[in-house]
Amino acid sequence: MMNLVAWLFRIVVFVILAVFASQNSQPIMLQYTIDQSIELPLSVVLLIFFTLGAFISMIFIRCQCSTSD
Repeated sequence: MMNLVAWLFRIVVFVILAVFASQNSQPIMLQYTIDQSIELPLSVVLLIFFTLGAFISMIFIRCQCSTSD
C-alpha cells in the first residue's frame, strides 16, 4: 500500500513540474562572460540551478557527516 502511495505522489509531482515547465517556456539569456551568452528556456535554467543547489548541499552534508566521525 505504501508503495502505491509513493508512486501516486511521484506522478503528482511530475505532473505539477510538467505544467510548471510548460508555463515557463519563454527564453532567457544567460551572460557568463562579457561577450558570451546562451539562450535557454526559463524552466531549464531553473532545473539546472535547482539540481546544482541540491548537489552542492549533498556534498556539504556528506563532508559534515564524515568529519564528525
